[in-house]
Amino acid sequence: MKVRCLQTTGQGYFEQVEYDKPEPSAKEIEVKAIMTGVCRSDIDMMQGNFGPLPLHMQGHEGLGVVTKIGVDVDDVSIGNFVATRGEPAYADYYNVRMNEYVVVPAADPCYIIEPVACGVNLIEQASDMIDAKVNHNARILILGSGFLAFIAWHTLRHRGYICAIDVVGTHNQEMWDGILKSQHSGKYDIVIDLSSSSDVFDKDMLNNEALIIFGAQKKVTTDFGNLLWKACTMIFPSPRTDKFHHSMVKAVELARVIPIDKFWTRCYNRDTEWQQAFADGRDRPNGYSRGYIKWH
Repeated sequence: MKVRCLQTTGQGYFEQVEYDKPEPSAKEIEVKAIMTGVCRSDIDMMQGNFGPLPLHMQGHEGLGVVTKIGVDVDDVSIGNFVATRGEPAYADYYNVRMNEYVVVPAADPCYIIEPVACGVNLIEQASDMIDAKVNHNARILILGSGFLAFIAWHTLRHRGYICAIDVVGTHNQEMWDGILKSQHSGKYDIVIDLSSSSDVFDKDMLNNEALIIFGAQKKVTTDFGNLLWKACTMIFPSPRTDKFHHSMVKAVELARVIPIDKFWTRCYNRDTEWQQAFADGRDRPNGYSRGYIKWH
């Protein structure tokens, strides 16, 4: 089936092209797009900072309705709303593999689950190590106050952790309701680093055997000496892990109880405003946090 798809080749813009969508395999479902989030990585790819990815991998923050089901699929029905991490979610229709979607209750932007699951996965992928440290009165630091930091903080609380959690950042202060700190203080057992700084390498902020969870790309020059002598553990959670589907399930639970929808600050009509969606994602006008494209 030939459908429309939005694609970038890294030249500074997206364009509408034709995508020849295959029939779903035995272990896939077909999804009709309803909403797709504009991820910062899409903007980076558009700007030529990496990639570009092939057409069949463009757009990954999907929300749609199931239109076809492979013969081996038994956990979803035609007509169900599903949040997907499969690609290309910028196409009118696309196929999604088993374990790369979750059923959601409504076609609402709070259920564009993939970016939420990325924040949840920061905690879930390291859950065993976090559990062990929290049971010994660990101090936790989150560096950054953006979307992923907000989700990570709520995931920690949703898991029942009652230990001290410092969040250091300057963005989205209205969302944090007075929680944010201007700087970190003392030493920490767990650091969730979503910043562009090199503080975790340069500052005396880690206890021995600290756990460092990296959730943002950065370029640093270091000899790792501080982390080496303190016997630290570093982990790099990724949506490509097999555990990510579990994080998607947990993200649906979280979306029901925290104000995730407030981060989706702009909806763009698929037929008339899709170019503006990518322009705003690049330029980030005042009040912009996250945008999504909606099919009508």
